[in-house]
Amino acid sequence: MVSVPRLVVAAPSSRSGKTTVATGLMAAFAARGLAVSPHKVGPDYIDPGYHALATGRPGRNLDPYLCGPERIAPLFLHGARGCELAVVEGVMGLFDGAAGLGETASTAHVAKLLRAPVVLVVDASAQARSVAALVHGFASFDTAVRLGGVILNKVGSDRHEAILRKALEESGVPVLGVLRRDDVLGVPARHLGLIPATERATEAAAWTRAVGDRVSAACDLPALLSLARSAPPLTATPWDPAAEAAMARAASAGAGTANAGSPGAPPTAAGSTEAAFAAVAARAPLVEPEFAEPSRRLARPVVAVARGAAFTFAYAEHEELLAASGAEVVGFDPLDDEELPEGTAGLVIGGGFPEVYGPQLSANASLRRHVAAFTGPIAAECAGLLYLVRELDGHPMCGVVPAKAAMTERLTLGYREAVAVTGSVLAAAGTRMRGHEFHRTRVEPGAGPDPAWGLVRPERRTEGFVQARLHASYLHTHWAADPSLPHRFVTACAIARTPR
Repeated sequence: MVSVPRLVVAAPSSRSGKTTVATGLMAAFAARGLAVSPHKVGPDYIDPGYHALATGRPGRNLDPYLCGPERIAPLFLHGARGCELAVVEGVMGLFDGAAGLGETASTAHVAKLLRAPVVLVVDASAQARSVAALVHGFASFDTAVRLGGVILNKVGSDRHEAILRKALEESGVPVLGVLRRDDVLGVPARHLGLIPATERATEAAAWTRAVGDRVSAACDLPALLSLARSAPPLTATPWDPAAEAAMARAASAGAGTANAGSPGAPPTAAGSTEAAFAAVAARAPLVEPEFAEPSRRLARPVVAVARGAAFTFAYAEHEELLAASGAEVVGFDPLDDEELPEGTAGLVIGGGFPEVYGPQLSANASLRRHVAAFTGPIAAECAGLLYLVRELDGHPMCGVVPAKAAMTERLTLGYREAVAVTGSVLAAAGTRMRGHEFHRTRVEPGAGPDPAWGLVRPERRTEGFVQARLHASYLHTHWAADPSLPHRFVTACAIARTPR
């Protein structure tokens, strides 16, 4: 059993102040010398960037929909290894999760999986005694969720605070902090939420220090730490990227397939979900590429991962799995670097905001030419897809994918269930994954002749592009759910071979 003091910071709804309070608590405890492990419920990439600034450790996501509930405690313990406190920021309202799936992927779901006490952040700006009814409702809705205290946010005055405290005396839930209305606590946002910390590094660092100071002065840190230490030990084994990569290698060897990393056979129709997958497969038959015999094998292939202000969306476990699968992981910045890192054998281009940096990305014609001429494996998702198309909002991009992209008014957001309908350097045909989409852009066409994925939830359609050495798609996935993906990709990078 492993003991990690921990708190889950939740709220009745979005825009209540979770990010402010969670980041502030991380910064406040870190300033007192504690090693703090930062976590975020759900798929969001932006909040963990601020958490990392506050703690000096990678922000890590905990998403039962993407990774499976059985992996939440192991992933948590992996991130919290060696720490004296873990702070988990929730998502949306406490009981809000994947649409139509009950509590799945909600903050409450994760709190129960971690057996962690919850601190509720309440926007009290337009409330008085009614706050007690609200807190009572959240405390009693699901008694398996332990509500350990309340932090009141956006309180207007001493009199307002007194009224709120008096009302909450009747609820039996202690008030652990009171934050006043303060413009300093706000974070600038744009079309997909908060502006990532990497894009405003100086201002973000200053904000993190300021919010840590405000939370330190306004909250009962000893009481909060005592609450965190009341969490019981967890019986799970910490997630280990090396062990996961070893199992992926063993599974690949046991499959006995010529296509490196293939995790198994295509789905069969048996039940509603199986039938849905089979229907997509019937529309776009499962295809595995054929490769010529390898001419040489690299002992430790260099995998270049896009970073910098335009590509900030990444799960920490992805690079850990790439390294554990045998890659030498190096970064490059498509905004500034004029060529790929020396010896690059594969490219991973994840999410971010290329639509914000379209002119600058286009102006770096040297790197675009290098990417266009690159013949090694490429795995790209969302922003990576946009960088690889012919043009984005009229700005020339790399031209690897025969499509064009543009900003739209429509927000595409939500969880997806998918099956790989075309075998690629990333996923074997028939591989099932859960992912999410999060963008305001549109690619035309939305899928190539050989699509990357067949989506079955919430709608059935094919999406993305598979070419000789390319897997490009809007779909964000979490490789901890299936380490055969990074294993397959690194194996493809290690083997110098030509598609036929």
